[in-house]
Amino acid sequence: MAVHVVKEARRCLHCKNPMCRTGCPINTPIPDMIELFRNQHKAEAGAMLFANNPLSVVCSLVCNHENQCEGHCVLGRKGEPVHISSIENYISDAYLDHPQLEKEPRKGQRVGIIGTGPAGITIAVVLSQRGYDVTLFESKDKVGGVLRYGIPEFRLPKSILDRYQKQLVNMGIKIRPNTVIGRDLTVDDMQRDGYEAIFIGTGVWKPKQLGIKGESLGHVHYAIDYLFNPDVYDLGDEVVIIGAGNSAIDVARTALRKGSRHVYIFCRDSKTAAGERELDYAIADGVEIIYGARTREITDDGVIYTKAEFDEEGRAVSESEPALFPADSVIVAISQGAQNRIVNTTHGLEMNDRNLLKTDDHGNTTREGIFAAGDVSHGAKTVVEAVRNAKIVAEEMDHYLSLKAGRITE
Repeated sequence: MAVHVVKEARRCLHCKNPMCRTGCPINTPIPDMIELFRNQHKAEAGAMLFANNPLSVVCSLVCNHENQCEGHCVLGRKGEPVHISSIENYISDAYLDHPQLEKEPRKGQRVGIIGTGPAGITIAVVLSQRGYDVTLFESKDKVGGVLRYGIPEFRLPKSILDRYQKQLVNMGIKIRPNTVIGRDLTVDDMQRDGYEAIFIGTGVWKPKQLGIKGESLGHVHYAIDYLFNPDVYDLGDEVVIIGAGNSAIDVARTALRKGSRHVYIFCRDSKTAAGERELDYAIADGVEIIYGARTREITDDGVIYTKAEFDEEGRAVSESEPALFPADSVIVAISQGAQNRIVNTTHGLEMNDRNLLKTDDHGNTTREGIFAAGDVSHGAKTVVEAVRNAKIVAEEMDHYLSLKAGRITE
């Protein structure tokens, strides 16, 4: 292990006002976790992490820690922050295979969850523990959603997701793989069969287009499709990636691992949207970032682009004449949107002006008994944000089902 987690835990100052916890989007009890670990209570620390964030082990690997927990550690002001992510990973990874989860008595109410990404898994765990009969519907062969099919193996090993699937089954959660809601079954079918609450967490799998000439050419691909199965692509030696977020970084690092010799990221601004740590890894791997590169057209020979120059505040002050940047393949990585298969087959569901499912702050859609969270209703966000939002929606679904069953009254 690159970081000695015991030594890192000993470095924690146990601040009275823990800024590390403030910096965590899901408010992970970091000082409590470290204190339990230092006092040989690793299992208790793992249980606490899982209760707060069922995807703790995933977040310990893929979160933007330098801008969140570790970025807020007071030790980082004059030196190295505590490597909180390494401590969390060590604890939560060990706990995942032996979780001790208490479950409430069965309530006899059926819940359907469409999509097994971060939001779907979180909802499934929370509501299963509350005593509901939960079924997960997954359009692909294994659970994980964007975690499995949108994050490379070198960042998030698929074996972790296999272990999650095993624990979901152990909790009594049923899983229907290779089942597409809106094609094989409809929401109406589910409600007919007794699902009293339905959660939609299908993510965003529809790539956003550039809308420029040449985008349909045979050597042009989309990031979300490439990351799903990079082995089926022959990109050649010279690859240009248009976009500068974490997906673009993932594509670039994957392409190098799959044999491409020179990979370039076209970043239209003066800085990328990717996390600093991921950017550092990409550069170390050999990815070249071209700042100010603005794509005008894609041709058989590469990309026609202009290059902007910036002032000290990062504002574009000039732009070059169009020029050809030679490339064997071009990958577009400028975000994704939601597919509308479920909306088109479900009366009463509405989309917002961003072409995402319309919900209120608690995840209620425009049709009673149907809820949504994660990327399908908020757009592409981080894993930890999806988990945080899903926990709010799980509480709302529990409230709705309790009212329906008469266990509580308004």
